Amino acid sequence: FRRIKTVLLTAFSTSSSAATLPTTLQTSEENLKVPKEIGNFVLTVGATANQNGTALYEGVTVLFLAQLAGVDLTIGQQLGVAYLAILGSIGTAGVPSASIPFIVIVLATIGVNPALIAIILGVDRILDMCRTTLNVAGDLVAAVVVAKSEGHRVMEE
Repeated sequence: FRRIKTVLLTAFSTSSSAATLPTTLQTSEENLKVPKEIGNFVLTVGATANQNGTALYEGVTVLFLAQLAGVDLTIGQQLGVAYLAILGSIGTAGVPSASIPFIVIVLATIGVNPALIAIILGVDRILDMCRTTLNVAGDLVAAVVVAKSEGHRVMEE
């Protein structure tokens, strides 16, 4: 992690994959030795489509609020929430708190009062910082994996 600490700190402090992208691109090339053309493609796509932390957050938040409201969800509904969270995270913008409108829509869809999102909003900034860090770290891992699969020697001193 020492090679990417600048990226992780930037992601944590900005809560934005998009704002972190220039730092991520520079670090992948200079510190991880990922070829520029691979880094440019993988990291740019990853900043939008590889939102692992967002998918986890959306799914867990919806299930938590449903349980808090006393709404019993069937296994099928729970799987549906997980599926929607994965799909929703792919299109979520890499900006702070961009997943909140999606969570509100899913809550309304499963019959939970969307106003319950207010419980989460108080701590969302802290959670957003953590999930952005996870998203950006995942993007860098993907770039390294792609570079290695293409036969490039990465992460060597």
